[in-house]
Amino acid sequence: MTEGGIVVAICQHGGEFTSGPNGNLIYNGGEAHAVDVFREMSLDSFKDEVSNVFHVDVADMSFKYFLPNNNRTLITISCDRDLERMVDFTASAAQVDVFLISRVENRSIVTYTGASTVKAPVGDKRKRTASKNKLSKSNKKTANATGDVVQADTSDVNQPRPVITLNDNVNQSRPVVTLNDYNEDFQLEFGHDAAFATTAGAVSSAPDALNQEKLALVDSTQREPIGFFDDGINAYDGSEIIIDPPQELTNNPTLFWDDIIKGVGQEFDNVKDFRAQLCKYAIGKGFVYRFIKNETTRVTVKCVGDGCTWRLHASESSRNKKFVIKKMTEEHTCGGEGGEGQRRATRQWLTTIIKEKLNENSLLKPKDLVKEIYEEYGVRLTYSQVWRGREVAQKEMYHSRTETCTHLPWYQERLLQTDPASILDLSELSHNRRFFVAFHASLHGFANGCRPLLFLDKVPLKATNEYRLLVAAAVDADDGVFPVAFSVVEDENYENWVWFLMKLRATLQYHNYPLNAMTFLSNGQKGLDAAVPHAFEGSHHAFCLHHIMEEFKGELKKGPWSQQIRDAMVEDFTRAAQACNIDDFNASIESIRNISTEAADWIIASKPEHWSDALFRGCRYDHFSSNIVDVFNNWIPTKKEASMVLMVDALRIKIMETIEARREACKSWEGPLTPSVDYKAQDEMSKAGKLTVLCSSETVFEVRGGSIFVVNLANWECTCRRWQLSGLPCMHAVAVFNRIGRSFYDYCSKFFRIESYHLTYSETIVPIPDMDTFDFSAAAVIPPPRPRMSDKPRRKRFNPNKETTLIRLCSRCKQAGHNKATCEALL
Repeated sequence: MTEGGIVVAICQHGGEFTSGPNGNLIYNGGEAHAVDVFREMSLDSFKDEVSNVFHVDVADMSFKYFLPNNNRTLITISCDRDLERMVDFTASAAQVDVFLISRVENRSIVTYTGASTVKAPVGDKRKRTASKNKLSKSNKKTANATGDVVQADTSDVNQPRPVITLNDNVNQSRPVVTLNDYNEDFQLEFGHDAAFATTAGAVSSAPDALNQEKLALVDSTQREPIGFFDDGINAYDGSEIIIDPPQELTNNPTLFWDDIIKGVGQEFDNVKDFRAQLCKYAIGKGFVYRFIKNETTRVTVKCVGDGCTWRLHASESSRNKKFVIKKMTEEHTCGGEGGEGQRRATRQWLTTIIKEKLNENSLLKPKDLVKEIYEEYGVRLTYSQVWRGREVAQKEMYHSRTETCTHLPWYQERLLQTDPASILDLSELSHNRRFFVAFHASLHGFANGCRPLLFLDKVPLKATNEYRLLVAAAVDADDGVFPVAFSVVEDENYENWVWFLMKLRATLQYHNYPLNAMTFLSNGQKGLDAAVPHAFEGSHHAFCLHHIMEEFKGELKKGPWSQQIRDAMVEDFTRAAQACNIDDFNASIESIRNISTEAADWIIASKPEHWSDALFRGCRYDHFSSNIVDVFNNWIPTKKEASMVLMVDALRIKIMETIEARREACKSWEGPLTPSVDYKAQDEMSKAGKLTVLCSSETVFEVRGGSIFVVNLANWECTCRRWQLSGLPCMHAVAVFNRIGRSFYDYCSKFFRIESYHLTYSETIVPIPDMDTFDFSAAAVIPPPRPRMSDKPRRKRFNPNKETTLIRLCSRCKQAGHNKATCEALL
């Protein structure tokens, strides 16, 4: 070892191990750098040094080295003490080979190509990104790139890459496939058989969008489907809908639980929901886990197998109070994932299963339940465990029946007495345990004052997992969240979403609302991607950009890129989503492709026609996320979640207070537009000063300012498409208004005016006066147990107060009052 306790660590990365003739390991290829390691150096400092010399993120990599004279066993460095031992073990050699090993097999080194590194926040609203001339140089170097591109004009046939186009101009010498007649059965490929795939019943707008915008989809370059994104190339699978499954699948429910846990970034309503899904996942996979941390805000579990690396950590998100998986090691090294291991059941899972079976046959005995649970789920339970679970299940079922048969009908009667125009549909409450509620004030406000835009999501409940609360919400003229309708269902799936949307459709039709121009914004999961087009034919369905972005970030973490490069690709992804035209969309995708072809393919496979403004045909008014419904998280007190009636009434009270508060607040507003929209208008006006306007006709104008745009006042359009997408005139239209002396406010959408805001909150919700007279606590009362009948005769008990009639005499002296042992008589 050199003076001062320093060892030279030759760090190697990017190669692979091969077996030598004597069983030793040989490292071939890759890149090597020398780093000085002190004995007192911490592991974090060492990782920082290695990250700086290799320009990669080493957070997901492991550090290993060989002991002197032993090239067969790799030693892992996992803590500061391990690093200190490495220095001590290699003291005589003064140097050591350290290998950076990633969990991903294909460890290619990506060089940063100059893409933008500014991290853009992904929120609900559009944020103006850098202009096209500020893009990185990598956006211009596309001559040798191959991959997917959206082409706005294919008249130029001198394209450097082979593509599949959707037009008839194909005078090219290279092989090109032309799609003159688009067939919905035509299988598109991105190196995989997963492109624009929709679930059963879903209607994709891809064909129309592709034909209109000339979207070139397929990379014709032959390559092996190996990369960091190959496991997740079908990025946005959406819902899981199975129609008429085979009989062997229905007899084994655990087959559907193998993929309940998706991976990092998956969200759950609360910690109870997470534990319940984790239990199902372990039973489906056939392994046993134990808790390392089990708290209300964080949970960490690991497999109990000897030396198994499977581990999962989830915690509460500070952003939306949901429970999110933060870290997960997916592979089992113990071999316990084959489905043959002993399952670990929880009381909550057991109660749920028993309730399902008791609903089918209420006469099942504990011994019958023990047998059926083992046959169907492979879980061995004792008689006493099942007996206690059956008792809890019967209590919960009694509570549910009490609310279904007594409380909800009473509440429906009182609600319709005070507000006859409101809707509380209990028609399927007894059969499917679901009902629909919409207050008249909400329906009138949406139909008369809100934009034709609805946000669909599930409101997470903090204290119960017995049912789910579905919500449809809108935004008012000041971009405030406005609830429209709710539905309480047992589970969030395709069937319940279709039922909820069909009820909503019938309600809107009753108010003569035009359904053909509606746009929906959701996460597209749990059956929503298929339910929306099924219930609202001809409507437009946008996917939540936040959910897609989180999945994209999760895929990026599997690669070897540094945080700087990840942020650059996320920024390009955001720019692609907010791009108003095809050229800007192409530029952003090409910038990502210059870094990673797999990442660009993943984005194209995630159905950009549902989330990019360049391809989306609906109008979402600059809203990109469905997370605005998170405001409902605090509307329902936790203590009222146990009762469906109290929960619905809590929503009624909160909506009533919100309508009154906003009605009072808008009385002091001045001007034609609401405050938040007027702020945007002022921002557009400030950008129009340096633009030049040329008049073509009375309604058509040419605006110059770096680029040329055409404004048509008669159609309220601009070729930049900002006016059409946001509903507010863009800066090019403002320049025209300044030229001809017209008012900006005359060309704004009616949905942004104060008059529309007044119409939204013009109706009120009438209070229910006798809510406090009904005893809702009766739902928690358990029916008294039936007296146990016995065949044995009743036993006679000894009465200590009864006087003794039998006189006992001493056997020795024949006198009363004592016995032989205490007899003192002289005989």
